Amino acid sequence: MNVAIFCHSLISGWNHGNAHFLRGIVAELQDREHGVRVFEPRDNWSLRNLVRDRGDEAVERFQDMFPNLRSELYDLDELDLDAALDDVDVVLVHEWNEPELVSRVGAYRAGRSDLRLLFHDTHHRAITAPEQMDRFDLTHYDGVLAFGEVIRGIYLERGWARRAWTWHEAADTRVFKPLPEVELEQDLVWIGNWGDDERTEELYEFLLGPVGDLGLSATIYGVRYPRDARAEVAAAGAEYRGWLPNYEVPRAFAASSLTVHIPRRPYVRALPGIPTIRVFEALACGIPLICSPWDDAEHLFKPGEDYLIAHNRQQMTRHIKEILTEPELAAYLARSGLERIAERHTCAHRVDELLHICREIGVAA
Repeated sequence: MNVAIFCHSLISGWNHGNAHFLRGIVAELQDREHGVRVFEPRDNWSLRNLVRDRGDEAVERFQDMFPNLRSELYDLDELDLDAALDDVDVVLVHEWNEPELVSRVGAYRAGRSDLRLLFHDTHHRAITAPEQMDRFDLTHYDGVLAFGEVIRGIYLERGWARRAWTWHEAADTRVFKPLPEVELEQDLVWIGNWGDDERTEELYEFLLGPVGDLGLSATIYGVRYPRDARAEVAAAGAEYRGWLPNYEVPRAFAASSLTVHIPRRPYVRALPGIPTIRVFEALACGIPLICSPWDDAEHLFKPGEDYLIAHNRQQMTRHIKEILTEPELAAYLARSGLERIAERHTCAHRVDELLHICREIGVAA
């Protein structure tokens, strides 16, 4: 089967976590000997910011780390869909694309009875900014891949799509895995972006407060941290190190005793059951995880076994102390999370699901 993917970026994960998942999906399809072509805009926002932040060396490093992953850069006004999709069976178009691209690929599908076309949504805009999603014309799409049941329901209820499937993100276990040979260097690592004031209060309550209260050795990675946020990180006694490539995350996890997950407010209030990619990746690396409250409404994991939940600053502080002082608890959480990922949440599982959906919509392969 030949697959084409139109995404915001495969090369850059700068404030673009979907790139992590897509890399795993592309690699898994390639391992199964499917043909894959990936297209991304030449001057996309994430890649532009990556180069501005870390220079062209960051792109070269990506290419060294993933020699089989390649994107074809395009300019929208010069994109030749006949040439791009001539022998393609299935096209995935991610929601972080221009409406013009979405409609053009849809119009192309209307003239190709042998082609199948899916829209891939991994964001909360369907609920938080529906007026933006109204701009996408999905008339000729064969369905939507939504990264949670709530989002899937929205597409059907609003009539944006005739068919939709829940297709959660997952861990690329080629990259995200335990590294027992790495020496322990610190108590806690947090990997996440500041971003849009969607969890500022929560970061103080569940991360910076407990770090300061316990005097932890801690490192924080991420982008879009304003000056006052960096000052608060320093005041808590943590070290801020900026952007971290996702292929270096497993080592950062292995060098730390634990990590935390603090979802943005829209995921807590409007999108129950949808974890971010970081939950999958942390558990796949075998690091004990503590989460601020989120509702695992789709029963992806086993709270209390795969990770601990802290409902306030005091509980977070207590759970951190427990993990740091009770090796058996830390080992139990790490083992349980690893097992859950291996059982249900790898990119191999998601490719199995994707191939089943492709058969359902009539892909001959």
